[in-house]
Amino acid sequence: MNLSNLKPAEGAVNRDGKRIGRGQGSGKGGTATRGHKGAKSRSGYSKKIGFEGGQMPLQRRVPKFGFTNINRKVYKGINLEKLQELVDKKVIKDVVTFDTLVEIGLVGKNDLVKILGRGALKASLKVSVHKFTATAKAAIEAAGGEAIDL
Repeated sequence: MNLSNLKPAEGAVNRDGKRIGRGQGSGKGGTATRGHKGAKSRSGYSKKIGFEGGQMPLQRRVPKFGFTNINRKVYKGINLEKLQELVDKKVIKDVVTFDTLVEIGLVGKNDLVKILGRGALKASLKVSVHKFTATAKAAIEAAGGEAIDL
């Protein structure tokens, strides 16, 4: 036996926890370690989420205003300059569909897509997505392409 293999006898450590509220003789009787009075000393106490000790909670202090339309459609915008960039990199050739945009990773499969008119489009593309702005549609058709709404 040496210092590297000393260990306490079996059952000598990890005693059971202190038995609270079991009379004065235990040393933990009376208030049973809960202190005096107040909500935390009572049985069945559970703090409500966001409770701030009686102070007006943050979610009630902050004003609510405005309106959220549950039927709103949110479109993912893609500019013409991005389409031209993809043509220059030879990622797309002459047909751009929603599925090709998903494959490239520009949009998610559940997104709605709208082509926006920023930038110039030199390539003749057949573009079929959910929506187009008027300027984008005009620019695609001016370049000799076709804009098809889904």
